[in-house]
Amino acid sequence: MAQQADAAVILECNNAIAVITLNRPQAMNSINDEVRSQLPAALRAADADPAVRVIVIKGAGERAFCAGADIKGFAEPPTPAEFHQSRLQGHWIEAFDELKKPSIASIHGHCLGGGLEMALACDIRIASDDATFALPEVSRGTLPGAGGTQRLSRMIGMGRALDMLLSAERIDAAEALRIGLITRLTTRAQLAAQTQTLAEHIAGHAPLAVMFAKEAMRKGTAADFANGMKYETDVRALLLDTEDRKEAGRAFKEKRKPQFKGK
Repeated sequence: MAQQADAAVILECNNAIAVITLNRPQAMNSINDEVRSQLPAALRAADADPAVRVIVIKGAGERAFCAGADIKGFAEPPTPAEFHQSRLQGHWIEAFDELKKPSIASIHGHCLGGGLEMALACDIRIASDDATFALPEVSRGTLPGAGGTQRLSRMIGMGRALDMLLSAERIDAAEALRIGLITRLTTRAQLAAQTQTLAEHIAGHAPLAVMFAKEAMRKGTAADFANGMKYETDVRALLLDTEDRKEAGRAFKEKRKPQFKGK
């Protein structure tokens, strides 16, 4: 993927942390065709990099994480047949669902529409106190098209999700934390540092254990409880004979920090 300073999406890998930046600050990092093509490529590249253990997604500039779809880029709407055919070829948001490694959305300013759907597709959401959240689509004659109607209710419950969806009203960061839409809240000045600290903390754990734990929870919640428990047992059994599991035991006995290698 393109890595020029003016690319719509920039991927930077620093040791175990990959940072993906939505780089359209002049348009509040709104989603256009470039973002739709470059973001999945960046996510897949970070996930495939053996040195990367955590993926962070953030927005450039001072105003927004992502303000949703770039309506200036809308052309004539496709016919129903054209729209259906395009979806058969996959949706850009699905790249988040394919990630094996944990993802963190680092949110400031506006997080609206497709931007909120992007954040919902991440595993963890940390936001600054100036962040605002909304799914405004029904006020524009449409509905969320990147999983918002599905992920939001699973995240915060049907009642609150329908309130946000049908009212199209914005909520602030404090309310987002209260209802479980975000998982952590910090100040704007501390957002980057707190995100880095969290990413490094997760990256310090056994990589296979982190990936399998994420997989067990995500797949388990999509199944009934009994099958979810069976899946948890199966993937835990796979970890028992890993080198990292043995290293954790040695480190505990020797009273030192384990040196995990992802094996």
